[in-house]
Amino acid sequence: MLGDPVLRAPSRPVETIDAEVRTLIDDMIETMHAYDGIGLAAPQVGVPIRVFVYDVREPEVEPGVLINPEVVESAGLVKESEGCLSIPNLTEIVERASDVVVRGLDRNGEETTITASGLLSRCLQHEIDHLDGVLFIDRVSPLKRRLLLGKWAKMDESERRPAPAL
Repeated sequence: MLGDPVLRAPSRPVETIDAEVRTLIDDMIETMHAYDGIGLAAPQVGVPIRVFVYDVREPEVEPGVLINPEVVESAGLVKESEGCLSIPNLTEIVERASDVVVRGLDRNGEETTITASGLLSRCLQHEIDHLDGVLFIDRVSPLKRRLLLGKWAKMDESERRPAPAL
């Protein structure tokens, strides 16, 4: 949740993919689906390691996990609305690369490369930002950020919590 220091610190690389990491991945997938998210990074659940899960719910895109991911290529720019499970009920237009190539490890420690565009590209970039301590509100103008943070400050506690999907 916004204000938690783990969201603002760069996450440490995963050294060993063991049962504990795989259990975390399974728990994160369950949490992401429970809250109707399309991605969830380990820092969002209080674990400062470089892991995220994603499921953009498009037939041609398999859900997955990336460990120690890095963007190795990017091209184009696109501006679209973005939100975050860590800052529920706030959205804003964010500019990101339209196309990316991301390299990382899968849950078995095998190297994988994903070439992405559209929603998957946005999701991968958003989750990698989380691993670097960056939130989507950091990618908008200072004025828009102040407005978003002001709106957040006025929300009551129930509005600040993501609602589970039915």
